[in-house]
Formats: sequence, structure tokens, C-alpha cells
Amino acid sequence: MRSMTPDEVVQFMREGSRTGKLAVTRKDGSPHVVPIWFDFDDDTGDLVFVMGKGSLKARCITRDPRVSICVDLMEMPYAFARIDGEATTTSYAEDPDAIRHWATQSCRRFVGDERAREFGARNADPEELLVRVRPNRYVGAFGVAD
Repeated sequence: MRSMTPDEVVQFMREGSRTGKLAVTRKDGSPHVVPIWFDFDDDTGDLVFVMGKGSLKARCITRDPRVSICVDLMEMPYAFARIDGEATTTSYAEDPDAIRHWATQSCRRFVGDERAREFGARNADPEELLVRVRPNRYVGAFGVAD
């Protein structure tokens, strides 16, 4: 097994259509993990995604902005990458163009160029929030089963 550098963590997380698993903390302290589509803002280094403002994950992040996002390679030789960080949110009313942009960008990896605008338009509405996670820890390993 070999540990990943921070740059390798980001590169690994960007490959293909690996879904992120977002971990947040519920009000009672218990964990909550959900899949997300995400992307990276190359200008800031933030991991970015869009979520419904009424969702449990939104309520959790609003209360406690500490999050973890993990992706993994689920075949031999197995690998994983995780980013821990603090999340900030932006509402549609604050910046509809940013939500539209990142809703489209984060969908592109998962649905392809030909459907990215369709999914981006669907996911960029007033009930959505833009989430930016500023990484403060990068963890990952290649060859977990080696």
C-alpha cells in the first residue's frame, strides 16, 4: 500500500465517475453519509457540489460545517481518497449563476457533455444550495489489497 499525496487525492477523486460519499454529523452526533456528484474549482482548490436546501445534509452542514468526502476504487488492487474540510453554502438568491455553473460542471462527469446542460438546468433552481468544501486534510492510499 502507498499513501497518496494531496495532488494524487484530488486527481484520484476526479477520475471517471466516482461518486463521492459525503459524511456529516446529525444534530444528535450520529453520522449521516450520502452519495454526491461533485467537482473541483481549480481556482480555489475547493471541492464543489449542489444540494437541496431542505435536505438533511444541508441542515447538518448549516449547523456543523465539518465534512468528509470519500471516493474509492472498488476493484483490485483497491484504493481510496478522502478530503476533510469545512463547508460553506451559497443560496440561489445570492448567486444563481454560480449554482447553474457548478450544477452543470458537477453533472458533466457523471452524465457526459451531451446531457450536462440538461442536468445542470434541472439542478440549478431556487431550492438548491451551492456547497464549497475548503480542504484541510487529504488522505488516500493506492494498492490497499497489495
